[in-house]
Amino acid sequence: MADFFQTGAIATLHRLGPTDLGRLEAELCEFAKDTPIALVLPCHVRELGTPALRLILKELRGVSYLKEIVVGIDGASARDWWRARRIFGNHPREPILLWNNGPRIQRIYTQLQEADLDIGPPGKGRNVWTCFGHVLASEKATMVATHDCDITTYNRELLARLCYPVAHPHLGFDFCKGYTARYTNKLHGRVMRLLFTPLMRSLETILGLQPLLVYLDTFRYPLSGEMCLDLDLVRRVRVPSDWGIEVGMLAEVFRNSAARAICQSELSERYDHKHQELSMRDADKGLNKMAVDITKTIFRVMAAEGIKLDTGLFDTLLSAYVRRAEDTLRHYNADAAINGLNYGRHEEEQAVATFAKSIRVAARSFSDDPLGTPLIPNWNRVQSALPNLLEELKEAVRRDNA
Repeated sequence: MADFFQTGAIATLHRLGPTDLGRLEAELCEFAKDTPIALVLPCHVRELGTPALRLILKELRGVSYLKEIVVGIDGASARDWWRARRIFGNHPREPILLWNNGPRIQRIYTQLQEADLDIGPPGKGRNVWTCFGHVLASEKATMVATHDCDITTYNRELLARLCYPVAHPHLGFDFCKGYTARYTNKLHGRVMRLLFTPLMRSLETILGLQPLLVYLDTFRYPLSGEMCLDLDLVRRVRVPSDWGIEVGMLAEVFRNSAARAICQSELSERYDHKHQELSMRDADKGLNKMAVDITKTIFRVMAAEGIKLDTGLFDTLLSAYVRRAEDTLRHYNADAAINGLNYGRHEEEQAVATFAKSIRVAARSFSDDPLGTPLIPNWNRVQSALPNLLEELKEAVRRDNA
């Protein structure tokens, strides 16, 4: 994506040709003296031992500007926990592991529930939020980056380009979102291409240029798991617990930061990761569930901004979405053709039909319960209610890692 077009509401930092990684990392080492950097890796037990995670750990061996690596382990039994300890224990960066299903952190979660602080069900959002809490408790860093553990094309450039905008003392950014081109022998990123963007632009057609919608539509890949933020922002934002974490975080940043302090950075030439099934007939699985959660999050952040949502809007939106998404297929077909990529038009049509059903399910769910699963409280509120909790979390993690 070697272009320097600015999309509008926020700054876009492009990758113009091959990156001088040595220069970037040398500068990050200097920046990190005044702005120590932590890395958070939300990891499900299914990802332990995978080629993607092995590649990530191999690449991180050469990264010297990180002050701390925090890995949240979800879904782990006691046996899985010891396996995770072995996998990460040989790494020279000595990552700190959080056993989210272990008895000590479960007691932390129980304290929060007893204080009427709803942290939602287990999932990536709660994992990231808990890891953020440990970064706050350890007081070793003043900014934190996070990315997924299933990136099969991972390299150090991705992390450097993610951290650089926030770490640089003179650029003035508090938040950076990563984006990359997602393709192999065909185009990927179906939820972004065929759900999110047509949905945003359909909403803009119906409702006009609402600031929130323009902001969300400005991001080149709003559903990416790669983001970096200042620790003061970490304290203020609330995190969704489900598949809506990426969109929910963007909405929280919109509320808690000025547009001039937000940017997106192109991270690498190409990106690939684990791909999920579409799950056409089951809205509780695969990309279908992801689409439902993302769409519900969009509706709820719109409502929170005072945008009125009713049955008439949802009916119009469905028709507008289907028309726009179907028109978009022709564009992607041409894009794939000129680049010599395979393009499964039938599969893309099936995805659009499935996502239309996902929007209908999300609209019904929103109408039945506009608040839905609440966002996890931000860490400022948690510290106000339970002043000692961060220290207790830090001690629980220390004992689990002992």
